[in-house]
Amino acid sequence: EPKWQDLFNGKNLKGWTKLNGTADYKVINKEIIGTSKMNTPNTFLATKKMYDDFILEFEFKVNDGLNSGVQFRSNSLKEYQDGRVHGYQFEIDPSERAWTGGVYDEARRGWLYPLTYNPKGQKAFKNNEWNKARIEAIGNSIRTWVNGVACTNLLDDVTKSGFIALQVHSIHDQSLEGKTVSWRNIRILTEELNKYKTPENMDEIKQINSIANTISEREAREGWKLLW
Repeated sequence: EPKWQDLFNGKNLKGWTKLNGTADYKVINKEIIGTSKMNTPNTFLATKKMYDDFILEFEFKVNDGLNSGVQFRSNSLKEYQDGRVHGYQFEIDPSERAWTGGVYDEARRGWLYPLTYNPKGQKAFKNNEWNKARIEAIGNSIRTWVNGVACTNLLDDVTKSGFIALQVHSIHDQSLEGKTVSWRNIRILTEELNKYKTPENMDEIKQINSIANTISEREAREGWKLLW
């Protein structure tokens, strides 16, 4: 059996730390509940431990109107914008845009895999219900699923290691104050990843290669080649 590690003990926020903003996080009924707040930047609840290659699973539910996400391979460094959290983000997007499961590079390059690349993935998220997410970050490969539906297939090599963090997005509309995003059953696998990773279906969704001057295995099969 895979040796899963629980990142959340269901009782308190031991092993986590709050960064950047002042939105609230509480533990209620074995859930971490983040509550939106006016006049604060994005707030993150980050693991104190850093992770490089992993498979991460969690369940999440969000109120309509509140954008959110889960950071991974992310960092907060004094020399980078005075500690601003930056790195990969699994998007949580209950809006009509429906990009939940896409990958955004927080406070850095912006969208790496918007779900305009994957219309089928846009239909995976269920509003006002619990959803299950899976992130496989192994080497330069980053893949995501929402409720078992493949959403992102990205190749990127900018950041190899960092923390996991739960985001409560900043708001600028008073009517959004007090809305919540919740997480539960957060677990991570760091051993025998090649054994337990999801087999890749080359035809399932589009792959985006963000690594400069490289050709992926899929691109090579499709006939692409470097000219220098």
